[in-house]
Amino acid sequence: MAKTPEQALADFSPGLPFAVAFSGGADSTALLVACARRWPGQVRAVHIHHGLQLAADDFERHCKALCQKLDVPLSVRRLQAGHAQGQSPEDAARKARYKALAEAVQTEWPEVKDIALAQHADDQIETLLIALSRGSGLPGLASMPAHKQRLGLHWHRPWLKVPGLALRDWLQAQGHGWIEDPTNTDENFTRNRIRAKVLPALAEALPAFRDTFARSAAHAAQAQEVLNEVAEQDLLQIGVPPCIEALQQLSHARQALVLRHWLQSQHANTPSTAQLTELLNQVADCTTRGHRLHLKVGQGFVRRDGPSLVWHSS
Repeated sequence: MAKTPEQALADFSPGLPFAVAFSGGADSTALLVACARRWPGQVRAVHIHHGLQLAADDFERHCKALCQKLDVPLSVRRLQAGHAQGQSPEDAARKARYKALAEAVQTEWPEVKDIALAQHADDQIETLLIALSRGSGLPGLASMPAHKQRLGLHWHRPWLKVPGLALRDWLQAQGHGWIEDPTNTDENFTRNRIRAKVLPALAEALPAFRDTFARSAAHAAQAQEVLNEVAEQDLLQIGVPPCIEALQQLSHARQALVLRHWLQSQHANTPSTAQLTELLNQVADCTTRGHRLHLKVGQGFVRRDGPSLVWHSS
């Protein structure tokens, strides 16, 4: 069920003190204002300055002015993220942004272990629709978790049940402004096309879509949690690095599950569907000692090393 900002924040229990990822847009401005009001003196803010964007300096000025008004300490980090071959610019920017946020907190406020992010209900629906358009499995359909541990920190998304319009209405009622990202209206970006064209159509055809889609994402997340537990148990059985003979004793589906889990948990790499399919085919063909295996998987390669599979980056 959709919530008001006040209701969402009442359910949010971060460790104190904590930081807010503060872009200067409406969503993160609402988050910072609401958190600073609820936990005075316990909130820090981190702003990532994207040097490639012309409006970046305006965002920084807005962030500094509001933090000064709210008496919230602010750290500004400059970022110009490149991307590796085969990696999308969006994925590279997202990972670089998380890393910069974590480094800012751990460097300036080592006592801070929690970071709040401002993604809201509409962002969650957009994430789910993008995952569906790409034919994603359960991890993609689970969309964004409300809480996750990463880079030694706890990351929270307290707004996931709050529609974006509710945040803007609330912020205006509090008498606070924000900076509009000029790229938000650029429909060359998939998210913007969904926001401008798909969400209004869904609201007309399926008025409760935010709640029902979010429920489906939650079901997918729960199912994926169970599969992760199965994959962890299987990985203990086949070993790290994976023993090919032990891997072959599993069903085809569990082979896929445990190999994906191995690559993600041990090497922070996610294989494409085509790469994983080919890897499974090659594993099935490993019936003699002389069978060689060397495949591009994720940002590196999987090869056969005697009785086992090993991953390397080059």
